[in-house]
Amino acid sequence: MEEKKVETSNYKSILVLEDNKEIQDSLKAALEIEGYSVFTADNGKEGLEQLGKIPTPCMILLDLMMPVMNGWEFVEEISKDIMLSTIPVVVVSAFGDKKGTPKTEGYIQKPIDLDALLTAVSKHCG
Repeated sequence: MEEKKVETSNYKSILVLEDNKEIQDSLKAALEIEGYSVFTADNGKEGLEQLGKIPTPCMILLDLMMPVMNGWEFVEEISKDIMLSTIPVVVVSAFGDKKGTPKTEGYIQKPIDLDALLTAVSKHCG
């Protein structure tokens, strides 16, 4: 049976790409408390697979240093798709500069400040 994507205007989902399970779980818990549906992936390849199955997220939180497909490769892949390229991507990393990377909408430094996270989420997800 093929999985169907759920699309509703009030449905706010966020995709978190993070290979560190503790950080992934912390982000998921914090965002779910705020009322978001959170989907996770351990690397960029899994993230691309998730995007084909889940409701279109209001944003993607992206670690850069991941196995299989890193954050830079993930951003490059979604930029090739007209629909996926419109999803705001915010880098969450201890690596890289605070400007983020080309084709991203922001940068949150690890360790993650909860206020900075919620500000970024509010900006892109309302």
